[in-house]
Amino acid sequence: MAYATTNPYTGEQLKTFPEASDQEVSKALASADNAFNAWHETPIAERSKVLKKACDLLRERAQHYAELITLEMGKRISEAKAELAICADIFEYYAEHAQQQLSSQEVLREDGIKAKVVNEPIGTVLAVEPWNFPFYQVARIAAPQIAIGNSVILKHASIVPQCAGAFEQLLLDAGLPLGGFQNLYASKAQIHTLINDPRVQGVALTGSEAAGAKVAAQAGEALKKSTLELGGSDAFIVLEDADLERAAELAVSGRNSNAGQVCTASKRFIVVDSVYDPFLALYKQKAAQQLKAGDPMDEATTLSPLSSQEAADNLYQQIEAAQQQGAKVEDLGIEVPSQGAFVKPVVISNVTSENPAYYQEFFGPAAMFFRARNEDDAVRIANDSPYGLGGSVYTEDIERGSAVAAKVSSGMVFVNHPTQSRADLPFGGIRRSGYGRELTGLGLKEFVNQKLIAVVDSGASV
Repeated sequence: MAYATTNPYTGEQLKTFPEASDQEVSKALASADNAFNAWHETPIAERSKVLKKACDLLRERAQHYAELITLEMGKRISEAKAELAICADIFEYYAEHAQQQLSSQEVLREDGIKAKVVNEPIGTVLAVEPWNFPFYQVARIAAPQIAIGNSVILKHASIVPQCAGAFEQLLLDAGLPLGGFQNLYASKAQIHTLINDPRVQGVALTGSEAAGAKVAAQAGEALKKSTLELGGSDAFIVLEDADLERAAELAVSGRNSNAGQVCTASKRFIVVDSVYDPFLALYKQKAAQQLKAGDPMDEATTLSPLSSQEAADNLYQQIEAAQQQGAKVEDLGIEVPSQGAFVKPVVISNVTSENPAYYQEFFGPAAMFFRARNEDDAVRIANDSPYGLGGSVYTEDIERGSAVAAKVSSGMVFVNHPTQSRADLPFGGIRRSGYGRELTGLGLKEFVNQKLIAVVDSGASV
């Protein structure tokens, strides 16, 4: 695979990077192991200082990093700044909470055994990360591993090489020892080499189902722990007592932020019959009002290009295939520039379960609409999916919303807001959306050895 910076707005290839040599891979493994051996002996109070410094640097350098994100994968500059803000929050969260979350837990017994569970680091973790959130996806795995005392080798997406390098330098500048976090422009074959190396003890991947299945299989064969955050096709359930104006406004942002290239984006709008028509009309109206395509570096732009021309072409082909199988596709009339990897926003309806599109994820500004008979039918449609990442329910009755959310089969469900990520909330899905959790104490303990230490009184009879 070629690592290169190609501006999605202009199509211009700006910089290329050579893949790592096998010698560089060997050197990275040795450096990561050396760093681990020193870093995990460092008191957590000192590790927390590095986390806090990284937080401060992210806030100080936000404009520079945001421009890198926008340049390499086309995210709107304002969204890139928001991405960096949550990255800073993640580092700050672990700086403030990791010590308490990693403290040993006493196991109470009455038979003379005194026991406790301690949380120990395990070694080097390989992180395989995607392009759609070039800093945030990395922060989700890097911050907790630094807090624990593990070292990290990053294999980032090939279209964001400068973001990958900048993240490595950020952590070095924050005081992380050399080798504690390394960016490696690895090939697919070298990923297999890394996973099989005994110094790598865990693998975290965010990406496509195909990539996840392959990496998980390799990790399983090597008997290594893995976590996967894969695709999603989040349900957006609108009940008859919802505030339709507010729900429609959130629907537009929930579907079209980052040009729709978000795993937890609202992708399937499931609306009860009595309010389906007015809600659909509001969605179209607000999309026309809110979405303005243009240069992602321009703060006035509200719809950016996709990450690459290939991504745009693939999405157009997917929409056309859905239409050929009987779906209705409505162009919302939003003009996009002739240059750049833009996709015109559309609404897709009349999608039956016989249409392959019914079970697919559309990674871009294409909103699928489904008419539900009632609340139970809405839940049925929501759960009729191979995915289970996030979802949301809209109603003025909060208790009802919570009850419906409990019936939706996914890792995360929000009431009256599209699924969102926060530093203090766990993140992850089920089924083909992956397994494991990131963020908070749940994510912190994915790659630790929860070791039991039991002390038996020499005079006890046990």
